[in-house]
Amino acid sequence: MPINLSEENGGKMLAVHVSGKLVKADYEHFVPEFERLVRLHGKLRVLFDMTGFHGWTAGALWEDTKFAMHHFSDIDRLAVVGEKKWQEGMAAFCKPFTKATIRYFDHADAAEARKWLAEA
Repeated sequence: MPINLSEENGGKMLAVHVSGKLVKADYEHFVPEFERLVRLHGKLRVLFDMTGFHGWTAGALWEDTKFAMHHFSDIDRLAVVGEKKWQEGMAAFCKPFTKATIRYFDHADAAEARKWLAEA
């Protein structure tokens, strides 16, 4: 599966690793899990690891857009981890679609991203 999820910090942080190319069906697992954690914990901190990610199909991009609009206020901090310049650009592109504080980290600095997410 191109989306792997793991709860951390008692479920208050969600690590999301995407790889390959996302399709619409990938959101059928991701969205309910995200919503479950929001119901349990309120705003989440998210580590979004794009290492090995190659983009979205049109259907997946639409699902991602709907997700962003629906969960505009549900993310407190978003650490985007990647390995390509376009992935860094995605971190900047996402800012108008969320109230979250967003920072980009190179994949070599993934530990720094986790540290930033854990800060009070």
